[in-house]
Amino acid sequence: MTLPAFVPSIDQTVHAAISAKLDEIERDHDVRILFAVESGSRAWGFPSPDSDYDARFVYVNRRDWYLSLTPGRDVIELPISDELDIAGWDLRKALNLLLKPNPVMLEWLSGPIRYRWNEPACTALHGLAERITHQIACRYHYLSLGEGQWRKHVGDAEEVNFKKYFYILRPALALRWLRLQPDRLPPMNLQALIEGLDLDRETTGRIADLLEAKAMAKEIGTGARIAEIDHLIQSEFELARTATEDPARGDHRDAATALFRRLVEGD
Repeated sequence: MTLPAFVPSIDQTVHAAISAKLDEIERDHDVRILFAVESGSRAWGFPSPDSDYDARFVYVNRRDWYLSLTPGRDVIELPISDELDIAGWDLRKALNLLLKPNPVMLEWLSGPIRYRWNEPACTALHGLAERITHQIACRYHYLSLGEGQWRKHVGDAEEVNFKKYFYILRPALALRWLRLQPDRLPPMNLQALIEGLDLDRETTGRIADLLEAKAMAKEIGTGARIAEIDHLIQSEFELARTATEDPARGDHRDAATALFRRLVEGD
């Protein structure tokens, strides 16, 4: 069975509702949104029929906001309502996290579903991300995330929640990507991850079966564990645990500071 194609689309009514909320955020908080992307299972490539929408964004405050003696709150979060979950980070917070580097920020910049996208700003941010050595932080993040989900939702159970199974499989595939393609950032989307890896046909077919089952089930859908997927997950976790450390990272803070100043000034 071949892997089902990923179609990065959002219902137009929902898209319009999210766009309206982003407009409202810009007015109410006096900020400029640089980009906004879908960050949940819909962007990851394994939504359920009743999956909600997780919009995440990075914004810039006016210059005077950054010159205040009292630091302002650097996160904007709307109350979760109906099926919408919308939240974002101030640019300074986002850049500091990128410098760590923070895999969440890296994923947002590779998001396949975009609600807002300032092309010059995002090109500059992505260029900075590509220059930052990300292996150690990303490997730790994905290993910690995957192992935590495994302990919590799988363990010795004979059946698993489809959604939680993918929450473990995606970090395992990201670890495989980092191991085989250390100079390239792992994509957010599951299908893009698989296309860039050398998985055997049997394992790919099992993942395709699981994607089809999840697409037809609600968020609470469950099924039997799959031996090939369990083996892939545990193999990648073990390889990540025993991986050697990477060379020391370069210091990109000056470049990030220059980009921060440029974007705050509106260039």
